[in-house]
Amino acid sequence: MRACKKCHKLTEEETCTVCGTSTSQYWSGYLGIIDPENSEIAKKMGIKVPGEYALKVR
Repeated sequence: MRACKKCHKLTEEETCTVCGTSTSQYWSGYLGIIDPENSEIAKKMGIKVPGEYALKVR
């Protein structure tokens, strides 16, 4: 798995499918967002699309 350097979305691709930024293989922490509109963590991280996210990306 790889994580987007900008939005932290987890993906298998070299570029993020959400924002088009390059991805990194160096990430830590796993976060699953089901309902971003009602999630305080999603609001704090600026997440608007449900899915799997990394907490920290290098």
